[in-house]
Amino acid sequence: MKKVLTAVAAFIVVIVIGIAASSMAEPKDTAITVTGAVGGGKENFLADPEILGILHDKYNINLKVDNWSNNALIKDPIVTKDNQGYDFVFFSDERFYEYYKKPAAEGEAPRLKTFKSQIALSTPIVVYSWDSICDVLMSKGIVKQSGDTYYIADMPAVLSYIEKNTKWSDIGIEDIYGKINIASTDPVTSSPGATYYGLLASIMNEGYVDESNISGVLPKLKGFYKLSGFMNNTPADLFDLYLRMGKGAYPMIVDYEKSIIDFANKNPDGFAKVKDKIRVLYPSPTIWNSHCIMSFTEGGTAYVDALADPEIQKIAWEKYGFRTGVVGGEYDVKAVPVQGIPQEITSVTKGLQKEIYDKIIEALKN
Repeated sequence: MKKVLTAVAAFIVVIVIGIAASSMAEPKDTAITVTGAVGGGKENFLADPEILGILHDKYNINLKVDNWSNNALIKDPIVTKDNQGYDFVFFSDERFYEYYKKPAAEGEAPRLKTFKSQIALSTPIVVYSWDSICDVLMSKGIVKQSGDTYYIADMPAVLSYIEKNTKWSDIGIEDIYGKINIASTDPVTSSPGATYYGLLASIMNEGYVDESNISGVLPKLKGFYKLSGFMNNTPADLFDLYLRMGKGAYPMIVDYEKSIIDFANKNPDGFAKVKDKIRVLYPSPTIWNSHCIMSFTEGGTAYVDALADPEIQKIAWEKYGFRTGVVGGEYDVKAVPVQGIPQEITSVTKGLQKEIYDKIIEALKN
């Protein structure tokens, strides 16, 4: 009996030691969970394993996000499905961010107290085209080259071609059928399309558009919209079609600068097949698309501060094409696998207020 008791006692000691060793080997995760309501266009950045690792190991943050539309973020109560509050919101368009700073309008949920807010990720609107088309536009003085970068120096001339139903053959491009057009996503349903039409409004107005002059621009924008024909609703679809179907189907499209950097990193073999033929054209002026963040708790503020981490910003730029202020704004353009990306974006028009965009969208719908 004594031997049995001794054996049992020894077994218990082994179990206790095993549990203790297991506890020592796997310390409890003390990181706080920070939850955000986020707009689209940055899903891969938010889910990046390396960034999540930095947040956890360096800032004691476990990140959790739920997808929201920008419209819902300014209209609905910002709570989870379990009716819990969020630590931050991350808009995908600056117009909604600026609008949220204003008092809530009738029918909108009360605004939450903001701890900290800032622009976090940005990318400019660009026009994607092809080498032979770019060569013709350069011969006409519409596109100019500076180093490896191509700029649309005369955007009004391009818009004039479109408004006058000019054919590609009329400007000497015989191998493309149909009328000159720049394909975009639908401004009525997509943020990139709306941003592009904000740029068009400023170009057509020859300056910033506000309440005092928007009425004079709307008829021009509406006419331009009717000439544009069928539009995709998502930028990813449009960019994919541009790459897969080529210059015959998509001679020129509007999208974000980040798209080509993201594609080159995700699909190096595919990029290698088209990199010598595609051209990234920077309109003069262009317009920024900015993803803006607001924190509502101390945990949310910790995440906002963590986004300034040099390692995170380096990944945001080199892997996903988001300009963030890497090394004090000094981007290493050689670190991305795409030629022709400029160090700085200097010719930029100011983004329009949400109320002006609303008038543009309403006019296009009717």
